[in-house]
Amino acid sequence: MSKNLERMQETLREMERDPSPAEEPNDTLFPALQVERNLQADSLDFDPAAPEECLRLVQRIFLGHPANSGRVIVFAGIDPRTGCTRVCVDAACTLAANHSGSVCLVEANFRTPSLPHTFGVPNHRGLVDSLTREGNIRTYANQLQPPNLWLLSAGAVTSASSALLNSECLKLRLHELRREFDYILVDAPALNLYPDAVTMGRIADGVVVVLQADSTRRESALKALESLRAANIEVLGAVLSGFSREYN
Repeated sequence: MSKNLERMQETLREMERDPSPAEEPNDTLFPALQVERNLQADSLDFDPAAPEECLRLVQRIFLGHPANSGRVIVFAGIDPRTGCTRVCVDAACTLAANHSGSVCLVEANFRTPSLPHTFGVPNHRGLVDSLTREGNIRTYANQLQPPNLWLLSAGAVTSASSALLNSECLKLRLHELRREFDYILVDAPALNLYPDAVTMGRIADGVVVVLQADSTRRESALKALESLRAANIEVLGAVLSGFSREYN
């Protein structure tokens, strides 16, 4: 049994337990993280001192590799509505707030894009446009606050846009992102619903899997993990979005 499978199974065993009074489900892992919550620009509160476990996740996956510039990590939920987008957003903002390196948040969820609305920025140009047009990748991104944080939104998505994730152009653009930014966090669709996260994971440095403590089924999680293992994709961590806990 692989180490990653053992870690995931440990996470799943925790999910099956009835929480004790000291381990009640809460939102302290990523502040205001709720599956039903509608991410609004005015609801974001990225206090780097508050999400201690978010900072720990960022330190281990990103800041623990100072020589590895251009590190690309995909965030993907097991199923829809796990809060994966919020986890990815909080991780990107925490990283930018605690490190001077440039951070680019990439919206590869062409199915339900939401990040321009989250940050209150236009979505005239983005990842889809960069895959069909020429120009430096930064010209398709929006600079946010702090100024070392950037958003490459989905852009002008159509029903055929997901096919672009299998294109050679995506590989070239990802190489360009590695040159332009120190850290790249990719928000991808649910693993058990679409192949997009696996496609992105193959050309990234690894995947962080997000599970919802009160809704993700063990069978679904193991199915997603097996698909990642079959594609030789490294699982860097499993985040339980309903518990204050993150497994290495």
